[in-house]
Amino acid sequence: MASENNESDKKILSMAQVRELAKDKDKCIMVIDNCVYDITKFIDEHPGGEEVLKENHGKDATNAFEDVGHSTDAREQMKAYKIAVLHSDDIKGSSKPRPVINNSSGTTSNTNNETGASWSKWVIPLVIAVAAAVLFKLLSKSGTDINRPPKAI
Repeated sequence: MASENNESDKKILSMAQVRELAKDKDKCIMVIDNCVYDITKFIDEHPGGEEVLKENHGKDATNAFEDVGHSTDAREQMKAYKIAVLHSDDIKGSSKPRPVINNSSGTTSNTNNETGASWSKWVIPLVIAVAAAVLFKLLSKSGTDINRPPKAI
């Protein structure tokens, strides 16, 4: 398998050639981080389903791949499907993979999501609870009690 990766690093394809390969509907070809992958054999095994892979068939799927936050194991596994690197004329700006953190629960997450949203996990419910308490106090201060019948004159 190591020799396969060396050969795929030597093979260079342009985006036009990738689109040409993608015309074969029996294959699933995509670009991730400026590398070209033939993931046809992996479609049935993909934990996220085959539809998401087919949507990115013949395209640069780097953003979609990084947005999901794939694990280190997934990044290692994809090396087996690499068939070429993208031609330098088609390479977009540097796309650094987002760091992956293994939580104690065994799930993976991006560090960017954890730090930005941590305060909202307690501030938003607190604001809602305070607003509900104030609203309850204001509504319960009315002078007439709807549960008591009116007094006779």
